[in-house]
Amino acid sequence: MLSWAIIFALLAVLAGFLGFVGLAGFAATVAKVLFLIFLVLLVASFVVRAVRGQSVL
Repeated sequence: MLSWAIIFALLAVLAGFLGFVGLAGFAATVAKVLFLIFLVLLVASFVVRAVRGQSVL
């Protein structure tokens, strides 16, 4: 999930540099959404492991 967010962020930077503003905006939005989903799943994973009594790190 995080790797896809990084790929879309790099695509947004490249598209913005080349002047493709519409594509850059879309790729940046997708990267933000994927990163937020990654963060939510990461926090949920930490909470579940803490409730079960397992080591978080």
